[in-house]
Amino acid sequence: MAWDFVVAKSDLRRTAFQDVAPPSLADGEVRLIIERFALTANNITYAVFGEMMKYWDFFPAAEGFGRVPVWGFARVEASNHPGVEIGQRFYGYWPMSTHLTVTPKVGKAGFADVAPHRQHLAAVYNQYVAVGEESPLEAHTALLQPLFITSFLIDDQLDEAGFHGAKSVILSSASSKTAIALAALLKKRGGVEVVGLTSPRNRAFVEGLGFYDQVVLYGDLPTAPIAGPAVFVDFAGDSAVLAAVHNRFADDLKASILVGGTHWEAPRAQAALPGPQPAFFFAPDRVAKRRQDWPGGEFDQRYGAAWAPFVADAPRWLKVEEGQGQDAMRAAYLAQVDGGTAPDVGVVLRP
Repeated sequence: MAWDFVVAKSDLRRTAFQDVAPPSLADGEVRLIIERFALTANNITYAVFGEMMKYWDFFPAAEGFGRVPVWGFARVEASNHPGVEIGQRFYGYWPMSTHLTVTPKVGKAGFADVAPHRQHLAAVYNQYVAVGEESPLEAHTALLQPLFITSFLIDDQLDEAGFHGAKSVILSSASSKTAIALAALLKKRGGVEVVGLTSPRNRAFVEGLGFYDQVVLYGDLPTAPIAGPAVFVDFAGDSAVLAAVHNRFADDLKASILVGGTHWEAPRAQAALPGPQPAFFFAPDRVAKRRQDWPGGEFDQRYGAAWAPFVADAPRWLKVEEGQGQDAMRAAYLAQVDGGTAPDVGVVLRP
């Protein structure tokens, strides 16, 4: 049986499973069966910004509904393409479904989906990398790699800007996986204090990571001894936290970067804030810039050198919980919507 998990665009808690008949393959098309994928707060961000950032466009659904994009692994079930063989496995960007039909343009490392409906979308999401059979770090890869690349790019952008002259880089939602990855990169780079903002329930976990020089509770932000000037990287998307940071530092805040929306239901309306205008960070634009800036292959080399030690260390602080089937998928999705997943747990699902 083939099915799609869909959510109402107007109410992310309203979900359904829709049975589908996989279409017969046209020349050049390939159908993959999705084996396993990660589900994190990042995927809820895709849904929250589905219209604005065109995330809903990757995997079309019935009017009013969307298929939430996820990252994971799939195997070729049927192929009408001479360069793609049945049984091959690929890592990439999938819907929360049992299957996906693609139109591959085969390259050295895998393929790009050149289906017409995806061509106006960010190219980085259309790339699928050939992989072998399941490996010990595969679940951690699915959970962390899509987030790590954003962190890698922010770290690179801050370094290129000389950290705007800041002494501290402050990260909200410090227990989120993208913030953790950025904290690890900043700590390794050195030269600035890495400050994590978090809630009382996550404080011990964040402190135990060893990536933050200072951990501050949200309520203590106005008086905490944080060295200025500072840069703020906002992974929470909570306007109250954003305002608190801007009001605390004002002109001593040298950059304010908006990344995610882990607190996606928090108010987003922004009054005029002191200090710099918050700027949204869009990772695909930075990827495109660096692929132009750096000689061929250098982006992948730099990224790989940063990624390998981070994922190797990940089992120290992130344990994997796996689920299978529709009930597990719905429960895991709703838990993410409600922010109920512990920061030291990563959820991997098998349709």
